[in-house]
Amino acid sequence: MRFVKKRLKPAQENKLNNFLKDKIDDLETDKREVVGVFGRTGAGKSSLINAVIGEKNLLPTGDVSACTSVMIKVEANTDANPQNKIYQADIEFIPKEEWKDELFQFLGDKADQEDDYYRDFKEKLSALYGEEKENKTSEMLMDKKYFKEIPKFLKNKKQILTCESAEKLSRRLVRFTRCDSEDEESKVKSWFWPLVKCVTVRVPKNDLLQHVTLVDLPGNGDCNQSRDNMWKQLVRSCSTVWIVTDIERAAAETEAWEILENASKLMGNGGECQHIHFICARSDVNLKDHEAILKRNMKAKKTVRKKFSQQEKIKKQFSDECLEVFTVSSNEFLAKNHLSPNETEIPKLKEFLQKLNDCHSETVNYVSGARGILSLIQVASCRKGADKNTDVCTDLDRKMKHELDKVRKPMKEAYEAFEKCLSEGVERSKSSCESVLMSVIRPKKVTGGFHQTLKSVVNKGGTHKSKKGKQINLNGKLASCLTDSIDEEFKKTFPNERKCGPFNNVINTFSLDTKSLIKKYKDVKLQLIFLKTEEDKIKTELNKMIRERKKTIYNSLAEPIGENMQEGYSKAAKFTGKDTLENMRNTLEKHVRAAKDTMFEKAKEELLKQLRDLREEILEKLEKTMQKSIELSLKTDGDSILDVAQQLEEVEDYYKELKAQQQRP
Repeated sequence: MRFVKKRLKPAQENKLNNFLKDKIDDLETDKREVVGVFGRTGAGKSSLINAVIGEKNLLPTGDVSACTSVMIKVEANTDANPQNKIYQADIEFIPKEEWKDELFQFLGDKADQEDDYYRDFKEKLSALYGEEKENKTSEMLMDKKYFKEIPKFLKNKKQILTCESAEKLSRRLVRFTRCDSEDEESKVKSWFWPLVKCVTVRVPKNDLLQHVTLVDLPGNGDCNQSRDNMWKQLVRSCSTVWIVTDIERAAAETEAWEILENASKLMGNGGECQHIHFICARSDVNLKDHEAILKRNMKAKKTVRKKFSQQEKIKKQFSDECLEVFTVSSNEFLAKNHLSPNETEIPKLKEFLQKLNDCHSETVNYVSGARGILSLIQVASCRKGADKNTDVCTDLDRKMKHELDKVRKPMKEAYEAFEKCLSEGVERSKSSCESVLMSVIRPKKVTGGFHQTLKSVVNKGGTHKSKKGKQINLNGKLASCLTDSIDEEFKKTFPNERKCGPFNNVINTFSLDTKSLIKKYKDVKLQLIFLKTEEDKIKTELNKMIRERKKTIYNSLAEPIGENMQEGYSKAAKFTGKDTLENMRNTLEKHVRAAKDTMFEKAKEELLKQLRDLREEILEKLEKTMQKSIELSLKTDGDSILDVAQQLEEVEDYYKELKAQQQRP
């Protein structure tokens, strides 16, 4: 297709030529499925990823402690020289300005040294600077001498590591992704994880990673803004999540279930997750008898499924059908001492990843698109006039109007359903917001230093994250009645299954019925083939747009509430000295009481506006794209632009072969 593009009369610029060049460029796509891997430190996430993708020594494991904030993406190295096995790591740092601000904030305020934030930051300072941190100002600690080994950090650029083996890359990565090590040599070095936002590890020649990215994710975001934003973005992008836990505590391990509960809204209505895989790791641990291992595995699966069915918050977002439980032993998969490879269930996870790759059908989509473009080029090469296409254009215009009406109606009905749900949610929010506020600012169990926690909440616009404590999101809490009011309707309208619901399904069923028109108008068969490929392409694009926009829409309710609350936060943040805690509480109470009559109504209107905008954009894009394709394929005079009969015949053969492969069981 690049060869065809070069031959499209470069000296002759016209509508059709430019249109065809753009269509060839649009063939290049690389949508990746994201699989998020959650679990507490030491749960076996790295060992699992290594075993599944067949790279035993890729991610550091063993006697090194994983950093709880660094995200690690593992994907294929598509740039690798086919003759060499190049392993690469792209290290993305937090912006240097953010690190400088953190240094200034934490070193400049000596009064709050007992707060969780400060304890966490002290750990970062020790990791990065060691004893050098003592008696230094923030300006001194930004001196370039501390960053000689990571020069890209000061330039706000990625640092790239390349190695010829997974083991070598793993050793070099330790300082960017781990907190400590038993290695004597490493004790004298700085640890760079406090500055790392994300590490992307690229593996050569790995079929399972062709269209899949595995992401080792922290459990609950991060207090650093850049890392937290990326964490949310990645969680929302996961089509599958793996929750990794020890088999001996699978149902009882609090952290694993808290991770799932806390992220459920981001993954469900606020994301695109379709599969939850609860992975009970180390299925062979403490047992040597084959039958005993299999018996415990069955019991673990049954216990986890029962526990899942009892999780009310999670079940609002996901049905029992979304859950699958695996009992996995990465060590046994490699050693084959007591279990066969299939009994370790690693092959099942491999098979699942392969299906994710196969479902993309990138090759089929590319060949189908190329077939349509070549069909249009070929017919344009010998077309002398467009007048004879009047009848087929009339039929297409009539069909277009009918199909757009079919798309418009269910979207309008969905909008009206949301409007009703939100109106009820506004009233519930008004009546409950003060008690919701009290649960945050006057909790029943108050730990020492709560005034510092609340101070952090108001300073950071309503949110607080600490390394060990639970996340506080006051804006989200205040918006909870509104989000609860639309949860059921939202899941019905924007299901993560992608092929149903008022928005997705009406687009998937949109059709100009070109197959029937080809039988009726045989002389414009090639143009109609092109229109069919254009129809398929725009539907794919719109479904992708809906999938992304629905995340923004669902998560939009807390934003206007946060904006409204900012005045109260700013006033509360100014208090110092005696009675600071009580003054902050009273200020927030007064603000919520005064704002509740308008705050929730504004949030409702913002979500409805986004729904209206999405509806209108879908209709406009669908109509304009297809009308332009009809005009240029059937209503524009040809100018003998290019003869591609040979290329079209070749692509037709590819297309038939690929379609036949899809139909095989």
